[in-house]
Amino acid sequence: MKTTARVLGLTAMLVLGLTALSSAAKNSVVAQTRTGHREGVDRVAGDSGAETIGITNQTPPEPEPKWHTVAMPRKASVPVIHWYDKINPVWWLGNAEEPVPPAWYEPTNSMRKVKWYFRNPFTNLSYYVIGVADKDTVRSGRYPESVGNPHGGWNFAVTRRRIVYLPFWDYKNRHMEFYFGWRERGNFGIKLIFHKPPEPQKT
Repeated sequence: MKTTARVLGLTAMLVLGLTALSSAAKNSVVAQTRTGHREGVDRVAGDSGAETIGITNQTPPEPEPKWHTVAMPRKASVPVIHWYDKINPVWWLGNAEEPVPPAWYEPTNSMRKVKWYFRNPFTNLSYYVIGVADKDTVRSGRYPESVGNPHGGWNFAVTRRRIVYLPFWDYKNRHMEFYFGWRERGNFGIKLIFHKPPEPQKT
């Protein structure tokens, strides 16, 4: 009889303990829900002052890339360029990499070669005299392989050839884009363009 009484007493104490723990856990969950402190829970007050609980699952914004460096090897299509080419002002006007227009450029125009020549004047000057497009370089920045910031705003990068550092700045928004300096391949460039506003759709 004594053994039976002890077993019944221990069983009763165990049941009471589990009941107390369950009640405390429920109170804790209710408190967290009311305060809105749990991850993914928003507390919104309505017009009447009553609070409603909403579950959110918003994706955090993509972090901006860190400053890093990439190798920019010389293109295989660039011919060997000698020092005496670079001091020849007549050579500055040409295009050593693409001396003749590619097939896609105005194939039916009889003046396509002349137009190609004047399409990008001083290509050799900007690429190989002022620029270093005929050399292996490295470029550093947040977006070193791009001209501009893909999200808009500023993009700053630096091209390095041995001990020479060549900077580049680009800024763009939905109205315009401007850049100045040495681009991805090491060629020097200046550009300012304005974007046309979208035409209103006809109804």
